[in-house]
Amino acid sequence: MSESVNLPALGESVTEGTVTRWLKNVGDRVEVDEPLLEVSTDKVDTEIPSPIAGVVEEILVQEDETVEVGTALVKIGDGSGSGSDSGSSDGQNADQGADETAADATEPETAPSTEQGEEQKAPEPQQAEPAPGGQTQPAAPQAPSAPPVPQAAPVPPPAAVPAAVPAPAAAPAAAPAPAAAPAPAASGATASASVPNPTQDASASGYVTPLVRKLANEQGVDLSTVTGSGVGGRIRKEDVLAAAEQAKTAGAPAQAAAPTGPFVAETSPLRGTREKMSRLRKVVAERAVQSMTSTAQLTSVVEVDVTKVAQFRDANKAEFLEKTGSKLSFMPFFALAASEALKAHPKINSTVEGDEIVYPDHENVSIAVDTERGLLTPVIKDASSLSLADFSKSIADLAERTRNNQLKPDELAGGTFTLTNTGSRGALFDTPVVFLPQSAILGTGIVTKRPAVVKVDGQEAIAIRSFVYLALSYDHRIIDGADASRYLVAVKTRLEEGNFGPNLGY
Repeated sequence: MSESVNLPALGESVTEGTVTRWLKNVGDRVEVDEPLLEVSTDKVDTEIPSPIAGVVEEILVQEDETVEVGTALVKIGDGSGSGSDSGSSDGQNADQGADETAADATEPETAPSTEQGEEQKAPEPQQAEPAPGGQTQPAAPQAPSAPPVPQAAPVPPPAAVPAAVPAPAAAPAAAPAPAAAPAPAASGATASASVPNPTQDASASGYVTPLVRKLANEQGVDLSTVTGSGVGGRIRKEDVLAAAEQAKTAGAPAQAAAPTGPFVAETSPLRGTREKMSRLRKVVAERAVQSMTSTAQLTSVVEVDVTKVAQFRDANKAEFLEKTGSKLSFMPFFALAASEALKAHPKINSTVEGDEIVYPDHENVSIAVDTERGLLTPVIKDASSLSLADFSKSIADLAERTRNNQLKPDELAGGTFTLTNTGSRGALFDTPVVFLPQSAILGTGIVTKRPAVVKVDGQEAIAIRSFVYLALSYDHRIIDGADASRYLVAVKTRLEEGNFGPNLGY
């Protein structure tokens, strides 16, 4: 008896989804809450977990096919209706490992495929062991007749090692075969080393998403050495980052002692390749073009002296971390000042509906988050009423869940204004694009120190100050340059005063 798994509702405004990748094949065993497939919507890419345990009997929707919410995706039963034989749990595990190996072979990265190829070839010398053994050691009666398992019996005598080495020279005609065979046949350690391969395959059999595999490739992490912390030992992004950090810590002394050579730019694995645009990338591209062609956008920039903010942050960051568990960065200050200024300058927070301008009674700030899948903007609701502690926790939480693909689609809706921190990647400032239906977006650049002219006791002097550029892009159809300047000056004044003691939130 089988049961259908339908496409669940992925948000109030989400009515359909595209199957981008099946994580299980027909005949595979699946447990409750184990990921079945990946689905892409116009808001977020997500994994669909199985609500029931059983065997995949039939896949009803193919990859790249778009279906509505409630559509049956797959049938899961006890295996009686499956097209594959799953007679034992060991057989199922073997089938699952084979299916996942086949799935991984389609990935563009070459390193994992090479490793899998080596693992698949490893048993071949072991199976061919009796034949080469009979050729290289004709005087040993056990070599040609003994099965592969009892092969360990003739290994211990030391004479077996030198006997296997000169054999290729004595028999030139059989050189290709003995050249590969002596190594596994001559050493007990080598023979036993081929045994753990199934164990290694089992430990790495949890599905590895392309994003995790790409991250591992970028970080130089060997996935076969990583222990997964996800469901069924599945390797997650956090596991790869932890392994990369551990490797950096362990290799720090060696790297410090390494001689300095000429700079060599790292070559991306995407170089010279081609990939299909994801549904998320297509949606972002379409909306960006629509926004640029249907609105009149321009950008105004101001320079802000955030020295007092930097001093306040340095004086309070230790206590802030102790009491809130969150690090106090510059971003909460920018978010707080920007949100407060929206209340006094509602045009920046407005939207256009037909020939009317709508001024919301709330400030919902979208925070731009850079992910491996593209740019996403989760929303902080009622931002103008939050403290620094609230902003710090919300920004960190939304950013982490967005990058781990744990964000709910509804958390991406309802934004009235966007804040993007391009300074986190080193940019001095940029001219961000406004996405409809919003009318403005504020970009924060990197905070830098440099000499500046200041007033000291009424006299001008040169001092080291901290500066940041704030760039506001806006829809000129309803926001004039004077409106944008007034808003930016309000944010600038709030930051330069540096009076954030009452806003700590604890």
